[in-house]
Amino acid sequence: MSKLPNISTSIFTVMSKMAAEYNAINLSQGFPNFPVDERLTDIIAKLAKENVHQYTPMSGYAPLLSKIATLVNNSYRRTVHPETELLVTAGATQAIFTTITALVKNNDDVIILDPSYDCYEAPVLLCNANPVRVALNDDYTPNWEIIEKACSAKTKMIIINNPHNPTGKILTESDFEALEILLEKYPDIVLLSDEVYEYITFEEKHISAHTREKLLNRSVMVSSFGKSFHVTGWKVGYLVAPEYLIEEIKKVHQFLVFSVNSISQIAISEYLDIVSIAEIGKLYQEKRDYFRQLLKNSRFELMPCEGTYFQVASYAAISNENDVDFCKRLIIEHGVAAIPISTFYADGKDLKLIRFCFAKDNATLEEAAKRLCVI
Repeated sequence: MSKLPNISTSIFTVMSKMAAEYNAINLSQGFPNFPVDERLTDIIAKLAKENVHQYTPMSGYAPLLSKIATLVNNSYRRTVHPETELLVTAGATQAIFTTITALVKNNDDVIILDPSYDCYEAPVLLCNANPVRVALNDDYTPNWEIIEKACSAKTKMIIINNPHNPTGKILTESDFEALEILLEKYPDIVLLSDEVYEYITFEEKHISAHTREKLLNRSVMVSSFGKSFHVTGWKVGYLVAPEYLIEEIKKVHQFLVFSVNSISQIAISEYLDIVSIAEIGKLYQEKRDYFRQLLKNSRFELMPCEGTYFQVASYAAISNENDVDFCKRLIIEHGVAAIPISTFYADGKDLKLIRFCFAKDNATLEEAAKRLCVI
């Protein structure tokens, strides 16, 4: 008997499979198709012949942990202890799964803000806990009054995703002030802050939970080298949390993966010595602007994109179809794959919006736009 009877194949898998079947341009799944920085591939090539292929320590490769601590300090002026407040994970999804299963107990409530990424709910259900899905406003800003009404003595965790997938929104100073006021009323709630797109923001500055003094002792921040360095297949992420939470998370981590891919950790550690994190946001802002320019004469209405490498678009002027059917027809008839936003809602809320990934080379974006502009 299934432990997850209402969870089926991910929409990302479905759309990518259809894209392959119909030879469509895949702007659905969030992975780049342009080359990895040659400096990083050179490091990997060098390391492949060295003695770096055995287990690393459970918490992570020590020099990498030290450099993550430096990165957090440089980015957010937060001091973290490499040995007691950091954990290298097999991607951000594993970090999130491990955190939830370590900290959430039977019959706890976990607040998830919709539209939400699809990896949050499953571990909550596997803990025999209750995912409490609370919709954001239609402009994707949080309604803190409604979120507070969803909280109770049973609430163990609130999950935020900032910058936000799928919408590209980022939280504001007033959002964090409201969150802090809410959490003061519920001292036992843990904040899980999914910040995998933290270095991919544009005009507005990303405000991290790392910078909020009131949140630091009750928060788990999740980051992704795969997203930041365009190596999603490496599945290397990390989380930052106070020692009392890290200790519990490590108890699950050691029996889930124990340690993360050694050569990838060592390569990233060396790469951090030569790469500028500031380059990442600039690269993706150029791609966002170029993709939006290419679609300027289409019938799609482009929503604001403040961060991530996703562009949400309304097709309301094109079709009255539900967004899942529209995305399937987009693949079959026009050769472009996107993701329907309704699949990020518990109730399937359909606002005639779809999500494109613009983390692609210019030739791919140009051909996709050519096809989209004739619809």
